Amino acid sequence: MNGWLSPGAAEALALSLKVSVWATLASLPVGVLCAVALARWRFPGRQVLNLLVHLPLVLPPVVTGYLLLVSFGTRGPVGAALAEIGVVFAFRWTGAALAAAIMAFPLMVRAIRLSLDAVDPGLEAAAATLGASRPWVFATVTLPLILPGVLTGAVLAFAKAMGEFGATITFVSNIPGETQTLPTAIYAFLQVPGAEGDALVLVSLSVAVAMAALMLSEWLSGRVASWVAGR
Repeated sequence: MNGWLSPGAAEALALSLKVSVWATLASLPVGVLCAVALARWRFPGRQVLNLLVHLPLVLPPVVTGYLLLVSFGTRGPVGAALAEIGVVFAFRWTGAALAAAIMAFPLMVRAIRLSLDAVDPGLEAAAATLGASRPWVFATVTLPLILPGVLTGAVLAFAKAMGEFGATITFVSNIPGETQTLPTAIYAFLQVPGAEGDALVLVSLSVAVAMAALMLSEWLSGRVASWVAGR
């Protein structure tokens, strides 16, 4: 190793951070919408949506990755259409972000939905009786109250995205500099004799990032909850 982190390990760490940030930011608006739909709305197909949202939790990650490859590969129904306009996911870092977002999505939605379930619907109804539209009620009443859950969901999704392996390696392979994230880099280092040191460094980084994310989630939830209570 060169110092405490080899160039390959540093590259994998940087890519993991990039993938996790984009996966979290891109999925957060959809996660809030799905959580609101499941917690507040009644519509045909609601149970189907609930099943689809939570399916990645119970499916083997390799199966999720295979389904992504079949759907978003350059020969897949979605991937072929996107490729015509220059958008490619398969074997690109964007595909790693997509896989990470899908695997982390249930955790995000669950955290936000739990916050929504704790909000008294009477507060929203009272705002509506004063003439506020539904989007305005959500923006000014509901969203501030569920903000701790939104932040918790985002942090948990980020941590999950940092640790995603099975769906990522199946969908986008393990290409150094393009799709090799922390978990896939650890796997690659373990296949090379004498590279155990690099693997150990990345394992330590993964543990540190996961613990920091959990601690940050708790801290943010407490701070935002205190701010909301003091408004």
